[in-house]
Amino acid sequence: MSLHFGILVFPQVQQLDLTGPYEVFASAKGARVDLLWKTVEPVRASTGLSLTPTLTLDDCPQLDVLCVPGGTGINALLEDADVLAFIRKQAPGLRFLTSVCTGALVLGAAGLLNGKKATTHWNAHDLLAQFGAVPTQGRVVRDGSLITAGGITAGIDFGLTVVAELLGATEAQTIQLAFEYAPQPPFAAGTPEQAGAEILAAARQRLAPSRQAREAILKRLG
Repeated sequence: MSLHFGILVFPQVQQLDLTGPYEVFASAKGARVDLLWKTVEPVRASTGLSLTPTLTLDDCPQLDVLCVPGGTGINALLEDADVLAFIRKQAPGLRFLTSVCTGALVLGAAGLLNGKKATTHWNAHDLLAQFGAVPTQGRVVRDGSLITAGGITAGIDFGLTVVAELLGATEAQTIQLAFEYAPQPPFAAGTPEQAGAEILAAARQRLAPSRQAREAILKRLG
């Protein structure tokens, strides 16, 4: 089976939101994975890594799976008519419409989360309701053909979930083993509930500028 995956890439994308699922999708049998943007000129991720689109939005055919990753760059996408129109155009023909982290908010801005269960990064989870979504806790949340993932590292879990849906659990588990994906983090600080008040406050402070800018955009959008 030939599958065509497309992952949106844009200035200030969170690269691990993108590269985690990319590695999983690209390792699946018969898969083609393209990075999609308005041009094929390199863009810089939020931490400075340069990423090169492989296909423009205008030249992109109908995909099987479209993934919108997150990052500070999604703030601009929330008001980007061209990107939102592209997502809306692709959505009816997709096998799965998907997002990682705050990419879910872009799907919301495109009007595709209304009445749907969805998740996103913990620091933006409360914003989902503003798009008519049903905020749902989970590393990966599925509602029909919509699959959304939590923050950043959840993208690997998400990628394996999507591959399992399309190609079966054996293919997904084979990829997982090839990746030696058996996480054992050195600290129990991966969620707000685990981290404790001091670490949570520090993380919120670090994320505050992007959050404040995002809130201003959503207020403007109404």
